[in-house]
Amino acid sequence: MSRSMLREGAGISGRLLGMLAVIAGVSVANLYYNQPLLEMLRVELHTTTLAANRIALYAQVGYALGLFTVIPLADRVSRRRIIFVNLALLIAALVATALATDVRVMQGLSFVVGLSSVMPHLFMPLAAQYSTPERKTRNVGIVLSGLLVDILASRVVSGAVGEWFGWRTMYWIAAGLMVAAAGAIAAWLPDERPNFAGSYGALMRSLATLVRRYPVLRRNSVRAAFAFGSFMCFWASLAFRMAEAPYYAGSDVVGLLGLCGVAGALTASVVGRYVARAGVRRFNFVGCALHLAAWGLFGVWADSYVALVAGIVVIDIGMQCIQLSNQALLFDLDPAASNRINTIFMSIFFAGGAFGTLLSGVAWVARGWDGVVWTGVLLTAASLALTAATKE
Repeated sequence: MSRSMLREGAGISGRLLGMLAVIAGVSVANLYYNQPLLEMLRVELHTTTLAANRIALYAQVGYALGLFTVIPLADRVSRRRIIFVNLALLIAALVATALATDVRVMQGLSFVVGLSSVMPHLFMPLAAQYSTPERKTRNVGIVLSGLLVDILASRVVSGAVGEWFGWRTMYWIAAGLMVAAAGAIAAWLPDERPNFAGSYGALMRSLATLVRRYPVLRRNSVRAAFAFGSFMCFWASLAFRMAEAPYYAGSDVVGLLGLCGVAGALTASVVGRYVARAGVRRFNFVGCALHLAAWGLFGVWADSYVALVAGIVVIDIGMQCIQLSNQALLFDLDPAASNRINTIFMSIFFAGGAFGTLLSGVAWVARGWDGVVWTGVLLTAASLALTAATKE
């Protein structure tokens, strides 16, 4: 496929956009397969709740590090080359995970899986850069929607597969999906000419320059990170909560609860159409209000399936209001540095997710579900405070 199919500002084909959305989803899903399985992993690997929590934590840490160190290379090295190297590493890590018998090995492999699952963030800048101006946020929203739908599906599928066939089967399936993704990339993704001629060191130093140059980049990244920390705080402890009274639920039920977040995934494409018109700040207020409402449901009606389902729907919609509104318009800051700008945003964003995952495990051990709820509230309050303190 020739590079002429991608001309800056001329539009991106619907077929290529759809492929990017699907592969973005099945790639990032690797971070979330473990969430419904954490209680099962704790029992089978004869370990503690906190050690099992670190399997999810290290995936988030690896992802944040991959965003920071790998994604900027797309301005200097062929996207295709970066993707194929990451896919090879990812397939090897998933196969090794399926064979692992020690929780410490699982934690280390989880870090590698996170590190090498960053392909979606090569796709979103591409969708923005090669979209017509009026379709830019819409097309980024489509790729993000594909990513979010597969995050939801990953929890459902991994929960069901884990309950019926064991957790190892899920990682064999994940490795197979990545082999299929490599074939699709080879067939459909055009190669591009890098737009940064300096060394890798100079490329990384340019990240600091971009952070200093654009206050909006700093502000949007940090307040979105606090909100994502709140979001991950919930999912990191849900399997432990569902294993207790009155639920006594297995991984299949935890996975099915993830399907309730489909409303959030569908929200992404809608939010993308109205960000410029309604304003980022307004979407942040709405998103934080929805997060606080969800935590209220999780805390006050902690023993109710109805409240749990409603809370998941609300927190997912709130998360998409916050993430997409803060992210989409950043691509206009410096189109030639779109990969690096996305790197800065997503590195900080997932660092927030890792922080929330860590706090969730600590809060669970210290105070149980009540501790998790109050931790989520405080993280949302931090995001809300940053928004209230600014005019944009």
